[in-house]
Amino acid sequence: MDFIANNLLTLILFIPTAAAVLVLFLPADRRDLIRWTALAASLIPLILSIYAWAAFDRSAPGFQFEVQASWYPAIHSSYHLGVDGVSLPMVLLTALLTPLAILTSFNVQERVKAYMVFFLLLETGMMGVFLALDLLLFFVFWEVGLVPMYFLIAQWGGERRQYAALKFILYTMAGSLGLLLAIQLMGVVTGTFDLPALMQAWPAVTELDLPLNLPVSTVKSIAFWAFVIAFAIKVPVWPFHTWLPDAHTEAPTAGSMILAGVLLKLGAYGFLRLVLPLFPAESHQYAGALAFLAAAAIIFGALSAYGQTDFKRLVAYSSVNHMGFVVLGVSAAAWVLGEPGGANSHAANMALNGAVLQMFNHGLSAAGMFFLVGVLYDRAHTRDLSQFGGLWAILPVYGAVLIFTAMASLGLPGLNGFVSEFMVVLGSWPVFTLATAVSMIGLFFTGAYILKALRMVLHGPLNERWVGKLPAMEIREMAVIAPLMALMLVIGIWPSWLLDVINRAFMTWF
Repeated sequence: MDFIANNLLTLILFIPTAAAVLVLFLPADRRDLIRWTALAASLIPLILSIYAWAAFDRSAPGFQFEVQASWYPAIHSSYHLGVDGVSLPMVLLTALLTPLAILTSFNVQERVKAYMVFFLLLETGMMGVFLALDLLLFFVFWEVGLVPMYFLIAQWGGERRQYAALKFILYTMAGSLGLLLAIQLMGVVTGTFDLPALMQAWPAVTELDLPLNLPVSTVKSIAFWAFVIAFAIKVPVWPFHTWLPDAHTEAPTAGSMILAGVLLKLGAYGFLRLVLPLFPAESHQYAGALAFLAAAAIIFGALSAYGQTDFKRLVAYSSVNHMGFVVLGVSAAAWVLGEPGGANSHAANMALNGAVLQMFNHGLSAAGMFFLVGVLYDRAHTRDLSQFGGLWAILPVYGAVLIFTAMASLGLPGLNGFVSEFMVVLGSWPVFTLATAVSMIGLFFTGAYILKALRMVLHGPLNERWVGKLPAMEIREMAVIAPLMALMLVIGIWPSWLLDVINRAFMTWF
């Protein structure tokens, strides 16, 4: 037990990689063995993440379970891991969604070994972003996560998979170039890539010993926007969102679950972990621009979703809409953190708590919605909403599960989506009243596109072409959606078990 306690985060991080190596040595024709090995291995980080959650000291702010070792001493970069109230929920979310996505993938028949290897490597990449406390290590894992998702889309996606995969990786890599340059600049100036040290050193920098011939304020603003654009592409924030619908539409079902459930959160996590602590002055200066982009994402994401006839594309645009609330909460906190005297600090704290909770909640509901779209597509082989109608009569269990999950995504009181979006709106209102009020247009159309999808799939006259051709949900499929539904309900009724942990990360911010 001492070994596990002392190396908890390392085990969570690298067990999926070790499992991927193990899967490589399994016979390619033993598909069931490969599937069950990958599933069993993915459950180990989940168990360890639950242990970390139980052992996390809720009375103490700051990072816990820290591990630090020499990695690249020549440039003052170390292997430094740790979690706090922001990263621990994301680790738990990643550890939960990965085995559910692998279980969803049991119907994959082609190149099963390669598929499972990429999925396990993807888990390590995502976990590394949430666990890294060294800025260079953060960037390494940020890039590592791109490669497996690219191949999952390109090899197991839909008809336009090559186009979607290339668009996905080019967009995200374009943002990463500026991010890398900004990270290098900060490391050279401060002499460290260690994140806790950088949080103290970088905001205090007043002069640069570099031949740039630019004021420090200008250099910091350029670095700030390099970070913001990289993370805005990943969230994605309007107008950097155009890669998302194609990637979601062409990705396999499990890939869409992870893409919406976890990968989008990497960008939002970057805002919370890096942008706000490292650039408090610049965040305050440009908070209004972030609030504008957030409101635009909420409105245009909802309007775009309402205009779709492809069920999967509708859910894809809904992610732009829902993640806009995260950026809105971040922008409110960005403004208040730079205010002399800390006015509206309570509101900003609520907005930040709501933003992190929204990241977790959207991970559950978006993964659930993409899974349910995949369940229907596996049976009907179409996602065209106009081809359905009245399916509740022949798929009553599927209909009930879809309505429950859709209502959680909609933000129905009593389910998880309501709590987080309400907190963001309540916290952002005193800070950016106009942007928050305008974003309510998007909230209205959220209800419109959700109800449109439910009406076209489940209600109205039954399309007779599906009678006797759409089997009910299998036990395996119910095993995937049941944990997500349970968490949607528990968080909607009792959110404090999660918020108590999240709030500890912001105790010293205001």
